[in-house]
Amino acid sequence: MPQLAHHVYFTLKDRSDEAVQTLLDACNKYLDKHEGLVGFSIGTRDRELDREVNQDFDVSLHCIFADRAAHDVYQTAERHLQFIEENKDSWAAFESWILLSRTRNSEEMRKRDGMVT
Repeated sequence: MPQLAHHVYFTLKDRSDEAVQTLLDACNKYLDKHEGLVGFSIGTRDRELDREVNQDFDVSLHCIFADRAAHDVYQTAERHLQFIEENKDSWAAFESWILLSRTRNSEEMRKRDGMVT
């Protein structure tokens, strides 16, 4: 069964460094360490890479779930709902993408490429 990837890009009303850090802290507090979460990362856009193809956002969230069932539990988990309630007023916009993740892990890729025996 494929894993499920959940990617969210937040644009904040207040785009200051302090506001960005507040949202990063909230992501760490409420969104990491959920049952079935096999990958988690948050970050900010590199403003020096200001090319036309780059999206304009402040904070990105990337969660990889073991399967659809784990994602569905996360969506209604108390900590996830608390994150939304406490932070939604700070968002000017957000984009959310859900994908079936069919990528291989890095060890499988290194073996495929002959980098590991």
